[in-house]
Amino acid sequence: MIRLAIAEDHQSLIDGIQLLLEYEDDISIVGTANDGEALLEIVQKKRPTVVLTDIRMPKMDGIEAAKRIKKFNPEIKILSFSMFDQTDAIKQMLNAGATGYILKNSSLSEVLNAIRTVAKGETYFDANINTNVLASENNTKKKGLLTKRQIEILELIALGKTSREIADELFIGTHTVDTHRKNMARILGLQGKGELMRYALEKKYRF
Repeated sequence: MIRLAIAEDHQSLIDGIQLLLEYEDDISIVGTANDGEALLEIVQKKRPTVVLTDIRMPKMDGIEAAKRIKKFNPEIKILSFSMFDQTDAIKQMLNAGATGYILKNSSLSEVLNAIRTVAKGETYFDANINTNVLASENNTKKKGLLTKRQIEILELIALGKTSREIADELFIGTHTVDTHRKNMARILGLQGKGELMRYALEKKYRF
């Protein structure tokens, strides 16, 4: 069961997410907050699995809240939920300990997918976020930007397997594989349909 805490200064967004998750058997909302200080109180009392937090909030912003949460509760996964797609904002949240970043104009189904992805210990970037800049600053550490699951997928891509074949082998959905493909391409700064396979072959993700 994913225990979710939500921090967002617009109550209408919280209400919308609560409605979305009402009938999801694997997710339980353990608390909601409209500011960073209230979020920390919820985290201390409820020990959520995942924290979905806005960046700009009263009393304490999401960046500072994320730093404090990870300092005392490093096992908690943090998913940033923001209207800002600027590189600096993304970097600050990642440096604070977030493993996911999703924009507020995303569909509620994508929010649900992001929550489940980070809960499994994987990273998740909104499809509309350009992470090429982040990747360009880490050219010598590109492999380190990828999760264990993404590297597994790269290994299978190098073997010429399709998204359906990869999904069957890893027991995940085809849509999840395609999302990982898009995220990896952005993280690695690749463009074009065949570039991901070429990268996989060059880096010998076949072992």
